[in-house]
Amino acid sequence: MSEQKKGHSRRDFLLKTITLAPAMAVGSTAMGALSLPLATQAAETPATPQQARDYQPNWFTAEEFAFITAAVARLIPSDERGPGALEAGVPEFIDRQMNTPYATGSNWYMQGPFNPDLPKELGYQLPLVPQQIYRLGLADADNYSKKQHGKVFAQLSGEQQDALLQAMESGSAEFSQLPAKVFFSFLLQNTREGFFSDPIHGGNQGMVGWKLINFPGARADFMDWVERGERYPFPSVSIRGERS
Repeated sequence: MSEQKKGHSRRDFLLKTITLAPAMAVGSTAMGALSLPLATQAAETPATPQQARDYQPNWFTAEEFAFITAAVARLIPSDERGPGALEAGVPEFIDRQMNTPYATGSNWYMQGPFNPDLPKELGYQLPLVPQQIYRLGLADADNYSKKQHGKVFAQLSGEQQDALLQAMESGSAEFSQLPAKVFFSFLLQNTREGFFSDPIHGGNQGMVGWKLINFPGARADFMDWVERGERYPFPSVSIRGERS
């Protein structure tokens, strides 16, 4: 992927996901009004390089975690505006999510019938919970990578990884155990969540996601700044009280 295309992809990603941050961060309903006018201003702030802290997966195998690590680095790459998903610790976030009620579907309605051919507007239509989607999808993805290039996904070049991710997103990648589009959609959504989550959940380390969009975080009160169209002047604050 060219640097120009990478930059456009990152901007498109932020525009599409910026309003998801409140639900993943502190539950505010004012995020869109506060940050949409400020997104371009936030991008002008000089970026500080960083690396994610060392982490060993608790749920994923080493091979599965290598795929996750490589994939999130392509989905939200680092650039001149700041660290990407890898540097923000998104792989740690996703691994930790696999040991939550979300991953086991404990609060999902999982009674049939299941009809994968129904329009997506009618909701999720597979008898699989996130743990199963990742386990099956990661195996299928690496098998597909081997068929295409003779190597697992994590061993491919960046351009090859981009092409395979695009094939998964479009559904043209041939998976044997579940639709490739379903696996990709979960991977992309969890990557977004990890990049903008509160750091207490393992992702958004250094609050790089919040700094990128100038989100105040878990501050007690910032409503007087909503809809001003001005850059918020104070640092982001996490649930634990950390400041960016």
